[in-house]
Amino acid sequence: MKTIFTTGQVAKICKVAPRTVSKWFDSGRLRGYRIPGSQDRRIPREHLIRFLKEHGMPLGELEDEALGKILLVGSDASTRLNLNEMISNDDFKIEIAASGFEAGIQAESIHPDCVVVDFVMGREEALMIAQNLRKNSEFTDTVLIGLLSDEDNASGFDRSVFNETFRKPFDAALLAERIRTLVNRRKQLA
Repeated sequence: MKTIFTTGQVAKICKVAPRTVSKWFDSGRLRGYRIPGSQDRRIPREHLIRFLKEHGMPLGELEDEALGKILLVGSDASTRLNLNEMISNDDFKIEIAASGFEAGIQAESIHPDCVVVDFVMGREEALMIAQNLRKNSEFTDTVLIGLLSDEDNASGFDRSVFNETFRKPFDAALLAERIRTLVNRRKQLA
């Protein structure tokens, strides 16, 4: 996953001449920096993605990276439906995992920005998934949200594993907004 692009690489992504990218850069429309002691320009990924979105240009090979990724683990159909309705497909891609094993495989493959663990699968399995993600250094910055079931007593386990917990029934719009806020905050710090 490339983090810095040359004007030539940006030109290939945008399907324009390198000189066009240089003009965008020089006019301040495309942000980046110059290599000290040379005229070479470099464009960080986040500035390129922002530029493409602002100008309605196709993201091409950057599309998967531009979308936030949410992994929904062990949730019931109504939870999936509610979250799908509240999360924009332009901003996030939602993947589903039915079990802890599947969650581990999915997490390794898609590297989600946020993992939502539904306690409907059982407290022990839900906590094990959360703790295993936190132990793995690749997921230390991943936003982790727990959806507690009505009958699950919130006491008796360490909530610090999660960034947030919601008790069912919850407001799907509030959950979606918290996911957006926490993921955006994480991306700004990265």
